[in-house]
Amino acid sequence: MAVMLGPVKIAPLTVWKVAMSHLPFWGPSIVPDWSKAQEHIIWEIRFPRVILAAVAGAGLALAGAVIQALLRNSLADPYILGVSSGSSVMAVMVIIFGALPMFGQYALSIAAFLGALVSMIVVYMLANVSGIITTSRLLLSGIAISMVLSSITSFIVMMAPREQGIRDAMFWMMGSFSGAKWEYVIIPGCAVFVGFIFLLFQYRGLNALLMGEEAAKTLGINTNSLRKVLLIVASLLTGVIVAVCGSIGFIGLMIPHIARFLVGSDHRRVLPVSVLLGVLLAIWGDVLARLVLAPEEVPIGVVTSICGGPFFIWLLRRNSYTFGGGNR
Repeated sequence: MAVMLGPVKIAPLTVWKVAMSHLPFWGPSIVPDWSKAQEHIIWEIRFPRVILAAVAGAGLALAGAVIQALLRNSLADPYILGVSSGSSVMAVMVIIFGALPMFGQYALSIAAFLGALVSMIVVYMLANVSGIITTSRLLLSGIAISMVLSSITSFIVMMAPREQGIRDAMFWMMGSFSGAKWEYVIIPGCAVFVGFIFLLFQYRGLNALLMGEEAAKTLGINTNSLRKVLLIVASLLTGVIVAVCGSIGFIGLMIPHIARFLVGSDHRRVLPVSVLLGVLLAIWGDVLARLVLAPEEVPIGVVTSICGGPFFIWLLRRNSYTFGGGNR
């Protein structure tokens, strides 16, 4: 349904026929009764966009649930470890100054991922003292790196030689799926799928971390090793997503709370529900971003933040909700 909606309305049957016509076995049997323009809008613009939104929503929600358990902090989100800030520095360098021209149309995504990777490595090195990573050291390292990199990003934007470059950089930093292409979906999609399967097998460790360091050790879990693995997985998930669609706020922060409110704090249920809710919020948030000022577009980060603020006010008003104890 999300594929039908946009500045150009398209009938559901047309969407269905175009989609089926691209399948290897069904395609030849379908007689085209749509225009080339409609096919281009459906298959080359909207389908990749909706799928990328689903992948991004799932990945950010998944990373958010992991980071909140890892840090035992209800206000933590995937960006708290500096991954987004690292991406932003490199992305604005490409947008404003045309850095990494040798990568052509992929320069922005590659630069953003490299920035995320470097910031993750720096945070890891700062937090890893004598082979041990503590929650407080990890949190403080992430916040410190985020502040430094955000300042660098602001300075780069301030030095931009043209106004359009500033606008493009700000639009990217607020998140958008407008540049979605089929080739941009494959790597994030595979990363989110593999990450989801891996994290499902780590549900006992995530549950134990949520109960606290001592409780986890009592259960025989090597918290230091687990924390390192979860840090790397969550950071890479976030970095891959931010690299293709910019920073989208509130999904990784808000969705895990909704999931815990609905199904409790057991990560066997929290992770799948977070993925499902993240997909729904990202897809329909993007639809709203396309329609609210059509034919102009609102960054999806603005939409998710507008939704997220009132949600947290409502959540705080409910006495029955607790971070570690589900909905009771």
